Amino acid sequence: MADHTVKAFDEDITRLRGLIGEMGGLAEVAIEQALTALVRGDTELADEVVARDKKLDELETQVDKLAVRVIALRAPMADDLREVIAALKIAGVVERIGDYSKNIAKRVDSIEGRQTFEPLTLLPAMGELAGEMVHDVLIAYAARDASLAREVIAADEKVDAFYNSIFRNVVSYMVENPATISSAAQLLFVARNLERIGDHATNVAEMVHYAATGVYPPDEDS
Repeated sequence: MADHTVKAFDEDITRLRGLIGEMGGLAEVAIEQALTALVRGDTELADEVVARDKKLDELETQVDKLAVRVIALRAPMADDLREVIAALKIAGVVERIGDYSKNIAKRVDSIEGRQTFEPLTLLPAMGELAGEMVHDVLIAYAARDASLAREVIAADEKVDAFYNSIFRNVVSYMVENPATISSAAQLLFVARNLERIGDHATNVAEMVHYAATGVYPPDEDS
């Protein structure tokens, strides 16, 4: 009976990890496609990103239900409990990353003069960096790699620096080209969403570090 219980618990944990991995994959694709749609003005692709967000919501619900069931039926302790709690929290954060990508996709129709709108060229590199953070933190989660989790946390400084640079560039562009203020404001919104994706990847990395080691990573600012 004990062996059966352990096997059942292991199967539940594997299922939890699989669901988180599936959510993460969808979130990665959403970031990339939302920015592609924005740069190209591809409203059809943008609509796909928005529609696919429902799948992320469904997967988060599955994680919630499974995590609660595991806690109620298996009464996990110590490392096992950290694993379940981490999965529960990470699912919520990844779902939010999907929401930010959806918000970006919804701005596709709001950019005018796309072919000559120079600030638009600044966003893909920032999006790629944020996407790499999401990708790396999911690898860290799957491998319980605390070292990689700390690398993701450190990378957030680069995303923040990108955001500050884009903010300055876009504001300057708005001042010099008043007719573009509306579109430029939308880009600031997009850049802010990308910055928040970086923040959320950092949050996941902190949870991964805790699940793997039992302690949160040290605060580099302290």
